[in-house]
Amino acid sequence: MSIAYTITASEPVNQQIYRFLRQDIVTCAIPPGALLSEKEVSARFSVSRQPVREAFIKLAEAGLVQILPQRGTFVRKISAQRVADGRFIREAVEIAVVRRAAAEAGPQALALLEHNLQLQKMAAQRQDSQAFLLLDDEFHRLIAQSINCELAWETVENIKATMDRVRFLTLSKVSPPESLIHQHEEIFQALRAKDADAAEQALRRHLQEMIFSITPVAEQNGDWFEQS
Repeated sequence: MSIAYTITASEPVNQQIYRFLRQDIVTCAIPPGALLSEKEVSARFSVSRQPVREAFIKLAEAGLVQILPQRGTFVRKISAQRVADGRFIREAVEIAVVRRAAAEAGPQALALLEHNLQLQKMAAQRQDSQAFLLLDDEFHRLIAQSINCELAWETVENIKATMDRVRFLTLSKVSPPESLIHQHEEIFQALRAKDADAAEQALRRHLQEMIFSITPVAEQNGDWFEQS
């Protein structure tokens, strides 16, 4: 079921609708193959169709929907190839970030990461998958923030939407939060020790989880994946 989101004056409406729909698609509240109606979405958020149309275009650029003229806008099925490509690009960017963070992250940045880890554990105990995924993303964003390069995380975020759907589907059995938290703690400990090599190795292990998890997830949710 979709969350009841509220449009505010804090940012452009189209960006808020994009973010809300992205969250619903990533968590499979709107499943692969579903039809997205401009009319229904505009009614849901009490806005005109123009910002909804702009949000659909951005979702298409992220690989989450397909806009078919005269037919409508459909949530794309998950592409294993796109997941692999996104993981490859993400690993390249984040390894550069984490190695630099091992040298530059100060006490305040490390304290923020440690606090985030505590929040992750609380979300896992509550079995709150959506909160955990947001905190997972925040952990990686904080590493980029620690070297004053949040653009690196923004770049990753723009290409990982398809990965995020697999991440959500793996949380129950394939890659439970407890396992991911342990991997995050290994990254954190390496950063605190200012050990760039250990930080890189820990991050590689963490991101390569996607390689091993996509096959069982695809087998369990075959209708949601593109057929190769």
